[in-house]
Amino acid sequence: MTVLPRPRAARFATFMFFGLNGFAMGMWVVHIPNVERATGISHSTLGALLLVLGGAAFAGMQVAGPLVDRLGHRRLVPAAGVLLGLALCGPGFATSWWTLGLALIGFGFGNGAIDVGMNSHAVVVERAYPRPIMAAFHAMWSIGGAIAAVIGAATLGAGVPTGVTLTGTGLLCVLLSVVSARFLMEPAAVPAEVPSAASPGEPEPVVRRRSPGRTVWLLGLLALALMLSEGVANDWAALHMEKVLGTSASTAALAYGAFAVAMTTGRFLTDRVAAWAGPAAIVRYGAALAAVGLTTAAAAPWVPVSLVGWALFGLGLSGGVPQLFTAAGNLDTRASGALMARVVGLGYVGLLAGPALIGGLTRWMPLNLTFALPVVLCVLAAVFAGVLNPAPEPAEQPVA
Repeated sequence: MTVLPRPRAARFATFMFFGLNGFAMGMWVVHIPNVERATGISHSTLGALLLVLGGAAFAGMQVAGPLVDRLGHRRLVPAAGVLLGLALCGPGFATSWWTLGLALIGFGFGNGAIDVGMNSHAVVVERAYPRPIMAAFHAMWSIGGAIAAVIGAATLGAGVPTGVTLTGTGLLCVLLSVVSARFLMEPAAVPAEVPSAASPGEPEPVVRRRSPGRTVWLLGLLALALMLSEGVANDWAALHMEKVLGTSASTAALAYGAFAVAMTTGRFLTDRVAAWAGPAAIVRYGAALAAVGLTTAAAAPWVPVSLVGWALFGLGLSGGVPQLFTAAGNLDTRASGALMARVVGLGYVGLLAGPALIGGLTRWMPLNLTFALPVVLCVLAAVFAGVLNPAPEPAEQPVA
């Protein structure tokens, strides 16, 4: 007889995978300058290789989605964690553009695979709980990245070789992925739907719901809009403060800090609000708040007001994407991973495309005016948030 993992243990394992993923990505990011110097590549070559990493991650998402439905979370998620950990060792020992490119293909593919796998598993775990818990998992990813920034700064300051640090991080990912595998849950262990309130003996009401195929693309477009906006903050918040408001580099860093802290805090609070207000309200009012926040940050002539705007932007964006991922995973429990891969993949495209689009627009207009693009996308996300809770329509009754 197979002993099923308890939801609490599965929830802890999911927290671990999210934290590990954020930690691994954070350690790579803080060591990018060292890797660039060690390989002797130019900034433009590095930019091209980062696009390769992004493309490999997208491919990993699309492959992992159907595989998690076929193989199960207990196989796919730990395997993706092991691949991510082993691939992370590569960039630290790269000596040329092509060896770095090969390492980043493996790292990106593993990152995309674990991204879809752990989000799909998070949806399964959430079904076993009487309240939303998805946003807290995403907050743990942010915590993992913050820890990586601190530890990475310490190892860099101590002169620890990049290869040693990344290898240690990678082996930690491998170890914890293997150990956590036994605590993961499969969809069959959790009821897919809440039992109907129909009286015993009465036939279930026949309803016609929106096609999952159509809905998943709408969810994906919303994810693209919100994650594109997030990508703009990641790459342009500090530059906006420095170039537009004329601050020092240290003061400019506070813009991204305000955004990141507000987003992490908001994700820890989102689940409680979602249990009360519902996922559509989280996306609708969160996106509206994000639009107000970014407009304030872009238009403010004073640093304190702009910082408040960036914080509101992060708070508004904090809860939307987790609600979209949960909705995608619950559209069809038999193909949860494949549906999740579409939404996560489109969101990831937005995350990569946002900074590049803003950079292109700066050729024709000032930086703060280019922020009109993510503001409009946030407004559109607020308008179409109702896709998260479409009302079922009664099917036509047959004529007697």
